Amino acid sequence: MKLNIPKQYSEADPYVIKGKDGYYMYATDKEGAKVFYSENFFDWEYLGICYSKKGEKEYWAPCAIEIDGTYYLYVSSMPENEDDCHLQKIQVAKSISPRGPFEFITFLTPPFSIDPHVVRSGKDLFMFYSTNDYDAVRAGTLIVVDKMISPTEMVGQPKVMVRATLDEEIFMKDRFKMGQHWHTLEGAFYLRKGDYHYLMYSGNCYQNEKYYIGYAYAYSKEDDLTKLKFQKYPDENTYYPLICKNEFEEGTGHHSVLEVNGKLYAIYHGRDYGPNQRDGDQRTARICEISLDKERIKVVKR
Repeated sequence: MKLNIPKQYSEADPYVIKGKDGYYMYATDKEGAKVFYSENFFDWEYLGICYSKKGEKEYWAPCAIEIDGTYYLYVSSMPENEDDCHLQKIQVAKSISPRGPFEFITFLTPPFSIDPHVVRSGKDLFMFYSTNDYDAVRAGTLIVVDKMISPTEMVGQPKVMVRATLDEEIFMKDRFKMGQHWHTLEGAFYLRKGDYHYLMYSGNCYQNEKYYIGYAYAYSKEDDLTKLKFQKYPDENTYYPLICKNEFEEGTGHHSVLEVNGKLYAIYHGRDYGPNQRDGDQRTARICEISLDKERIKVVKR
């Protein structure tokens, strides 16, 4: 189901949090991180660009977290005079309001790094994000996690959590050299229920047929997320989409999860079939209810 946003916008890579006065959704944009607001979680209004930095462009996959009354926004971008998207790196900005404006603090990771998801586990903060491995058997973009010293500083020792294992995760064949197909796992989102840990992700490319949301799980009492050993569900050799294209939408992926009134919802982007209704990026935010049961994540209603 599409979120109700009166005007047609691109809402790629939607990330939703609950503020004191309602819900806020952040999304990708060339000019800066965009923010939307809703009182009831289903009907939304566009508030505008909440963060940008002079000299930067292509603000991908912002996420936000509130810590001691301050909101921290994490997003990647690249220099405006460059064309290589592999110069993307993650920065952090802060604000006293989830609406912004957010003020730049510092860059946190070197290129290439995208799709941050910052979470609290125990007494510590951790950041999941995607980076590249050119030398892997299945070369490409994978998901790592790094512990944070503070909301604005990383330990700088990222650990690989999930990597590509399937042909269905090929982003592009022969992308950088003949015979080396480029794979992609990105858009990490971590959640936990009891001692079950879940790491959801998007595989492949949003423009491709096999693009999907999948997940891995771990069973552990551990709060240090760098020590977890995740297992793809159902196994590393089986393509088992939790969410993928169906009869009414395609390009379904990159999501966040939020609990509302006791129910869990995945908020993801997708495209309608048929002609484009706007210039540029056609991805819009959609929603479905999910449930957690031991190692399983299930779509309850889509």
